[in-house]
Amino acid sequence: MSNYSKEDILRMAKEENVRFIRLQFTDLLGIIKNVEIPVDQLTKALDNLMMFDGSSIEGFVRIEESDMYLYPDLDTWVIFPWTPEKGKVARLICDVYNPDGTPFAGDPRGVLKHVMKQAEELGFTDFNIGPEPEFFLFKNDERGEPTLELNDKGGYFDLAPTDLGENCRRDIVLELEDMGFEIEASHHEVAPGQHEIDFKYADAVTTCDNIQTFKLVVKTIARKHGLHATFMPKPLFGVNGSGMHANMSLFRGEKENAFYDENTESQLSETAMQFLAGTLKHASAFTAITNPTVNSFKRLVPGYEAPCYIAWSMRNRSPLVRIPSSRGISTRIEVRSPDPSANPYLAMAAMLAAGLDGVKNKMTPPPETDRNIYAMDEDERKAEKIEALPETLKGAIDALKENDVILKSLGEHAVEHFIEAKEIEWDMFRTQVHPWEREQYMQMF
Repeated sequence: MSNYSKEDILRMAKEENVRFIRLQFTDLLGIIKNVEIPVDQLTKALDNLMMFDGSSIEGFVRIEESDMYLYPDLDTWVIFPWTPEKGKVARLICDVYNPDGTPFAGDPRGVLKHVMKQAEELGFTDFNIGPEPEFFLFKNDERGEPTLELNDKGGYFDLAPTDLGENCRRDIVLELEDMGFEIEASHHEVAPGQHEIDFKYADAVTTCDNIQTFKLVVKTIARKHGLHATFMPKPLFGVNGSGMHANMSLFRGEKENAFYDENTESQLSETAMQFLAGTLKHASAFTAITNPTVNSFKRLVPGYEAPCYIAWSMRNRSPLVRIPSSRGISTRIEVRSPDPSANPYLAMAAMLAAGLDGVKNKMTPPPETDRNIYAMDEDERKAEKIEALPETLKGAIDALKENDVILKSLGEHAVEHFIEAKEIEWDMFRTQVHPWEREQYMQMF
């Protein structure tokens, strides 16, 4: 991570012939917003004097309290490599502040920072996350609109000629590396047209900034290849959906992974087991935030490698939480339910709040599940006390509404506006008549 000063940024803007700067922030639904300014306004922006109208942003504020200020995070300065030499475009990711200089309660990045403070109060210096976002590539039609036609027939780890998305994926990786990403792996995923690019873990705020930048780069470069990249969790019936597994660990100082203990049989520390217990306890509630669309729940069904049951294992890939085999500094907990339609800041904040509640209250997780849960019948699952994740967005919202730990951690403003938006979404879906219904019932009745 770079430590830039205002002077560094002004100098780089001049040296690199930057003409425009995008001041970026994220709304409650995870959509990137930006205010673009000419370079002669950069000094004003770096002095935290750029204002915007918060009433026009989803989940922010009413018209009578609309003035908001953007405070750029100088370490997020980056020049977009795909912009023309004559007039480059750079960006700064911003925190959103009220006119009185206090952090705005509806800013997702601010919400995550607030939950990070709770971790610091418990003696943890960092919450590190390694995300694994997946996406599909579809062909665009002659008008540039996305079709449902895939651009390859590849499968897991396939190479060309079956993986025609390889060139596009390679270009995405090169652009990301130009922007300072450390890419760990890039490969074709299980379904045709599906891809995954994994980048190195970082602290929670940086990781979420990276996820948002990643989505922007993937969509921009795909369009140059005549393709549409989508992070929709389940664009096609009958194939695997796209997830965004989150590998999480808490640190004390730079070198001490709080999840590792060489003296236990599993080499997992008491902290790791308590964090795991909190994660499992609050999983139903945080699902509304980690899987926030109607479509998210089409992915969380048996048979497509996505978790549907609240359980954990060191070996088995069917439960919600898996403990990868790496130990030492790489000891981590992998939560497999989140998908890339989630607002990353809110999703990571909710999962951190869940885990920290386990640590605070010294919770003990249930026994590990080594059997394939999908192969168990309901009675077997009941005997093992394995509960299912919510099956619909409505079920997840209801679980969130009843969970004081997540509600308090994320703050009243953010959660109220989030729930309100999601209840509207659910109601629009619930009252819509879908093609499936007409196919089934028009002629039968």
